[in-house]
Amino acid sequence: MNATDRIRFELDGRDIDAAPGESILQAAQRAGADIPHLCYTDGLRADGNCRACVVEIDGERVLAPSCCRAPKPGMKVKAASERARASQRMVLELLHADVPAEVEKADSELAHWCEALGVVEPRFAPRANPVPERSHPGIAVDLAACIQCTRCLRACREVQVNDVIGLARRGADTSIVFDFDVPMGDSSCVGCGECVQACPTGALQPAALLEATAAPASSYRPTRQVDSLCPYCGVGCQVRYHVAGEGAAQRIVFAEGGDGPANAGRLCVKGRYGFTYSRNRERLTTPLIRRPEVPKGTVVDPAAPLTAFREASWDEALDAAAAGLLRIRHAHGPHALAGFGSAKGSNEEAYLFQKLVRTGFGTHNVDHCTRLCHASSVAALLEGIGSGAVSNPVRDVDFADVIIVIGANPAANHPVAASFIKNAVKGGNHEGQSGGNRGGAKLVLMDPRATPLARHAWRVLQFRADADVALLLSMACTIIEEGLTDADFIAARTEGFEAFRDAALNYPPERTAALTGIAAATVREVARAYARGPNSMILWGMGVSQHTHGTDNVRALIALALMTGQIGRRGTGLHPLRGQNNVQGASDAGLIPMMLPDYQKVADPAVRARFEALWQAPLAQTPGLTVVEIIDAACAGQIRGMYIEGENPAMSDPDLAHAREGLAKLEHLVVQDIFLTETAMFADVVLPASSLFEKGGSFTNTDRLVQLARPVLPLPGEARPDWWIIQEIARRMGLGWDYPGPGAVFDELVQAMPSHGGMSWAKLEAEGAIVAPKLAADAPSEPVLFQACFPTANGRGRFVAVAPLPAAELPDEDYPMVLITGRVLEHWHTGSMTRRAEVLDALDPDPWCAVHPADLARLGVATGGRVALQTRRGRIELEARADEGVRAGTVFMAFCYREAAANLLTQPALDPFGKIPEFKYCALRVEAVS
Repeated sequence: MNATDRIRFELDGRDIDAAPGESILQAAQRAGADIPHLCYTDGLRADGNCRACVVEIDGERVLAPSCCRAPKPGMKVKAASERARASQRMVLELLHADVPAEVEKADSELAHWCEALGVVEPRFAPRANPVPERSHPGIAVDLAACIQCTRCLRACREVQVNDVIGLARRGADTSIVFDFDVPMGDSSCVGCGECVQACPTGALQPAALLEATAAPASSYRPTRQVDSLCPYCGVGCQVRYHVAGEGAAQRIVFAEGGDGPANAGRLCVKGRYGFTYSRNRERLTTPLIRRPEVPKGTVVDPAAPLTAFREASWDEALDAAAAGLLRIRHAHGPHALAGFGSAKGSNEEAYLFQKLVRTGFGTHNVDHCTRLCHASSVAALLEGIGSGAVSNPVRDVDFADVIIVIGANPAANHPVAASFIKNAVKGGNHEGQSGGNRGGAKLVLMDPRATPLARHAWRVLQFRADADVALLLSMACTIIEEGLTDADFIAARTEGFEAFRDAALNYPPERTAALTGIAAATVREVARAYARGPNSMILWGMGVSQHTHGTDNVRALIALALMTGQIGRRGTGLHPLRGQNNVQGASDAGLIPMMLPDYQKVADPAVRARFEALWQAPLAQTPGLTVVEIIDAACAGQIRGMYIEGENPAMSDPDLAHAREGLAKLEHLVVQDIFLTETAMFADVVLPASSLFEKGGSFTNTDRLVQLARPVLPLPGEARPDWWIIQEIARRMGLGWDYPGPGAVFDELVQAMPSHGGMSWAKLEAEGAIVAPKLAADAPSEPVLFQACFPTANGRGRFVAVAPLPAAELPDEDYPMVLITGRVLEHWHTGSMTRRAEVLDALDPDPWCAVHPADLARLGVATGGRVALQTRRGRIELEARADEGVRAGTVFMAFCYREAAANLLTQPALDPFGKIPEFKYCALRVEAVS
């Protein structure tokens, strides 16, 4: 704070400073002065309704609430005067009277302030108390402890913008309600827990904490806190875990949002309640070796793995794992081996895994889940702007005037990111970045489904599935035709515009309307708004990338940004929302068959020479196979052995019957995981690994923020850290590795990756988070990229002409509908973690699909009835739910349910550039099931 910005005033005889925009209470807190307060907390708009924070101000007759009163230069404030204290005590006594002793939370904020000001036994009779309710599996509701401070209401409405909590009735009957006064478990609550985190009394609290407090054994009551990360999506939320117990009996009781750059204290239902999988009874704790009489792929109860496997010591299991890989390498050559690394592991683990495959196996046949989510995005971004990562962080939506969200459902897949988008539209009470937090942005939702963000959108373009390229070209055509391009930006910073312009002009909105289902006037209106901005930002998800034309989709998005100059400053740019917690870092670290770490091309002799010198090992000259190509090669008998760490292709790959056939044909499969997944059921050796809660290491979120995870719990049983397991296999394959821990691996990774050249393990431990790229220790990090040039060979962005192409599989008379797959709020990826987290599985336990009501009526099926979904590859049965947000003729379902695996239906056709499968479009037949 500059001296000229300071507001000097007096508080209880002390001279203190206030920053512009600070309240008296905030300035006092920063100066170390305690003023009681209950309705105010950091991150929420000050409401001034509890009056616990009142102060005297010289010259004023009425006491003022310090939480919503701004200081003025020379103002004299008394917070501890006899008059102020008497009023503060009276407020606390009245509030305390309404909280019965039997429900009072001893460590609540109300109890803290009562103790601090000497308020003991209230003299007043309490109001009638409502009955506690436990309808929500994660949140305990006891409104007898409610003081109606409205922090929960503001947290729900203004921070997360979910609009579930309100106040009903009047006077003494006033009460917090959920929706139209229904039990919380029956409401539209999405379980983010923001209300729980905001509540100062325990009227809303984690159900697990209530159970722990009631338990007679003190081992169930939290005794310590550990700051680490969320294990789910790419937002990269920091989390404070509250841990109980000692030794092997330690457990996480509840979680709170940490004040991280990506989440500012917020969490979603998965981050808040999805931690219990780490101590699920099905957790692998001992190495396993397959019993020779049990065929691969035999369905095994994950809680009873010894029916198909026998326990082994670590030495025996590691020896067997490495011996099988060595046998295949010697008999069939290095290219008969392949590895799938994990985007759920740390940067260090990803780096070691790809190094093992390249130097120990002798091949570049290494890939991971980015091939199934954003490979086409990375291919187009590297080609067009020279970088495969986001240009701007999610929270730059604070600075945007127009926000396009296309092919993504952030409310389900990236809920914390969705909350910032909603704040940018509505305005919010979060403490935004300088220049942000103003609201009023125009949100444009472009998707075949009307997802929850639709109700906040300025315009919803619910286009026909697979018409993405045509829609984006029609926007580009409008911008060109109406002279809305940024000619100076195009001339100074791009190349190839003429060819793209000529292609785009073939697709005016009037021509494409019949194909996309979007009126020409709407397309033109949105295109004008995006081009004029003044600041416009595009975020997209796998609805854009998981197509055979996914790379063309992203090329078109890049072209929109380049032709309008909407890149290189706050509130603009291109942001592919990453699906897994470390898919960005795993890609950066080299888990890609055609790229070494930092996207350095395998085919470049100079690049290979640098890595051969660093690793002291020769490298194969040709790029490796991708995920689907590896499975195809396994089916063909060309890939004979695999090492799979933390991936589940027997659930995540397209055309699962084909994928499982490839896994079954392998001569030797080593699986390293925390559960006996569907993939592990094909393994010869299963190695029990570490969950994020037992890891120390770095993870890179969707914003390019490298953050440090810290171990929260000890490893269960004989499970081991993933980096240690990889190193032990490397040693048995003849590599002389001797890394003492993740820190040493990170410091070698820095040598391999120029973008991380200014980082070190010591610096990361000291700071907790560093934005990449950071090219040198004294160089600044770059949250916003491309401000002056692009990291291409000539510094220019590149337009690539595209044209709509037909889908690999079109609906016909036998399969007249279209299937779209994705994720749901409560579950994540293949469900191996979330379906073993009790609260999450209780919220959404059974497989279902979303069908337009007209299609259900035609089939004679009521919502909640059962249907059969069939494609040319498979058939499944599940519950059907009526959903007007799905276009008629289209069905949506998630791929997390092993009982009804969506990928038994999907097709393996590949994008020719990103080699990503077509998950988002296949022909489908739907039938009623009696």
